[in-house]
Amino acid sequence: MRYRTWLFVAILELLTVAGGYFVIREVPGTPSPSSSEQTGLPLRDPEQRVSQDGVLRVRIALERRQVDVAGRKLWAMAYNGHYMPPTLRFRPGDRLELAFENRLGEPTNLHVHGLHVSPRGNSDNVLTHIHPGETFHYSYQFPRNLAPGTYWYHSHAHPLSEAQVAGGASGIIIVDGLKKYLPPELRDIPEHVVALKDFQVEGDGIKTENLDISATTKRTVNGQLNPTIKIRPGETQLWRLANISANIFYQLRLQGQQFQVIAQDANPVNRIFAADTLLLPAGARFDVLVRGGPPGRTQLETLAYNTGAGGDQFPQANLATLVSEGEPRARVPLPTAFAPTEDFRNARVDAKQTVVFSENQATKQFFINGKQFDQNRVDIQSKLNTVEEWTVRNESNEQHTFHVHTNDFQLLSTNGKAQESHGLQDTALLPANGEIVIRIRFADYTGKSVLHCHILQHEDAGMMAILNIVK
Repeated sequence: MRYRTWLFVAILELLTVAGGYFVIREVPGTPSPSSSEQTGLPLRDPEQRVSQDGVLRVRIALERRQVDVAGRKLWAMAYNGHYMPPTLRFRPGDRLELAFENRLGEPTNLHVHGLHVSPRGNSDNVLTHIHPGETFHYSYQFPRNLAPGTYWYHSHAHPLSEAQVAGGASGIIIVDGLKKYLPPELRDIPEHVVALKDFQVEGDGIKTENLDISATTKRTVNGQLNPTIKIRPGETQLWRLANISANIFYQLRLQGQQFQVIAQDANPVNRIFAADTLLLPAGARFDVLVRGGPPGRTQLETLAYNTGAGGDQFPQANLATLVSEGEPRARVPLPTAFAPTEDFRNARVDAKQTVVFSENQATKQFFINGKQFDQNRVDIQSKLNTVEEWTVRNESNEQHTFHVHTNDFQLLSTNGKAQESHGLQDTALLPANGEIVIRIRFADYTGKSVLHCHILQHEDAGMMAILNIVK
């Protein structure tokens, strides 16, 4: 029997399936893939639902069912029957009509993360709870000046967000228009969604309850383990990097190469900048250009990361393999300037706010300004068409991910050090026992919105507050 087991493993190590391999190897801090887990297959971009004549009509159902993840069948929270659901794609000024069906045995809802859209009624209203068996009709009218780039959608049903997103309830949104800022020679370049989703296994399903964020976790790209991405030497590709997980941080590195950043959190940058590594806390996105190097293979990895003495530790893991091969392409020079951006540094400040994140580790309770979330209480009230400066402090010994809905902000400083601004963003790293200073302009929409830590375990445990925007 031992001989047969050894022979079976040896055959698996050599077996090629659809251009990929079953690979058995150790990654520090992560378990080896079982014999049924497929690694090294070509990257699959999610299916797309694209707007037509200014309207995108789509139906999305959320249910718990068995899905295919990296060659395994696992019970998960699935949109439209998939762990990696359809990408929703439209243009600025379009309308999205979305029929959302709840097939779970618990309430849920849908949030379009980062999009500048009304927080009221049946638009991006995260205070709505859709009960089991109900279908809710969302309607979003997007402004013509909506920033192009990569967004995402996910459950935001308090206090069930972590369980549902960790279970798989997240997908990608793309707003077209980013490529128009590129040179003509680069406007038709290939693009890939690189959606970072992770999960922990419990029995025959994805674990959703009592999660230990630092526990052994499978890291996937578009639901695949270490897929391959092909590129020609000298070719330029657009990669849409998005952390659409519930809790985990990713510190990305493409070995031997740099990312050329053209947008952060779906906000085009004022100038393209190069980065050796990119930190993506939960909820963050970067649109980047990647160039094919000499023929060969290089690894897209997430580096080991520690969120602080009271936080979590994440090991290094390989995420995907970039394979440079084929006929070389001429390298097209990149421009220095990229897109016009808003800059609030010299704006008149109409009001100032202090926002304090804190926690009680013994009771696992989390607070903003000393209070846990209550959707019936207004925590901050701001006026439409004003600019505010917020000092956001962290009185805990772990990092948090600051996120605000409806309006993006400009990061001015971190721990008193001025930050070079390339544009606006909707997430920011809040250092352990530190602070950030931001400026935010309230434009176009009134109503109750929220701000919170985008580590969803912290959000569900109270680290969220109501922001009411009034005329």
